Amino acid sequence: MINNKKIVVVLPAYNAAKTLEITYSEIDLTMVDEVILVDDRSSDKTVEVAEKLGIHHIILHEQNKGYGGNQKSCYNKALEIGADIVIMLHPDYQYTPKLIPAMASLLGSGLYHVVLGSRILGKGALAGGMPMIKYISNRALTLIQNILMNAKLSEYHTGYRAFTREVLESVNYNANSDNFVFDNQMLAQIWYAGFEIAEITCPTKYFDDASSINLKNSTIYGIGVLKTSVQFRLQKWGLLKSKIFKN
Repeated sequence: MINNKKIVVVLPAYNAAKTLEITYSEIDLTMVDEVILVDDRSSDKTVEVAEKLGIHHIILHEQNKGYGGNQKSCYNKALEIGADIVIMLHPDYQYTPKLIPAMASLLGSGLYHVVLGSRILGKGALAGGMPMIKYISNRALTLIQNILMNAKLSEYHTGYRAFTREVLESVNYNANSDNFVFDNQMLAQIWYAGFEIAEITCPTKYFDDASSINLKNSTIYGIGVLKTSVQFRLQKWGLLKSKIFKN
């Protein structure tokens, strides 16, 4: 806990058997109160590894719901068990769990309601092996998004995120896509609701067992990102009413 706030880490898992143990071993359980793993119908031994590690809450999807669908289950469960601070960490070990205390402290202090672990701040992305095409795409999409949302983030595409309970109860994340664009829809909702977002430099690692989306899904994701940003701007101008934004 921090300032009597319950901290819950959620792990949206899909075929993470090879990396789950090392990820979990670096979570500071002296600070984190509970850990939730949602398995999205993995074909490997992710669930067996999670049970062996003694993870507090293990949820199994009977059918694959996608990355966004997995996160919905994560956040719904976290709210159900009384989380005040929720940190979403990928169990593929691409992001270091060692940043959890810093991210939780920023939220627990009341300074911010959202913290992102940014791979772009500093030189961590390319140094960590991010493919150049992904880096360029990240920078281009982020520039467009910042313009349309009148914001200034270093990136919108990190999978390392922390939220206060107030944020999760204020935005309609269950109305979002079950696919990868869920992440961007949620950030758009957060900006629309008027919350400030902090960023912290995050080293990252690209390796064979780290999850990554293919070219087809990357293209679909990019189109979805642009669509979400345009929807946000039109909603702000009163020219559109989207179900993902609360009025």
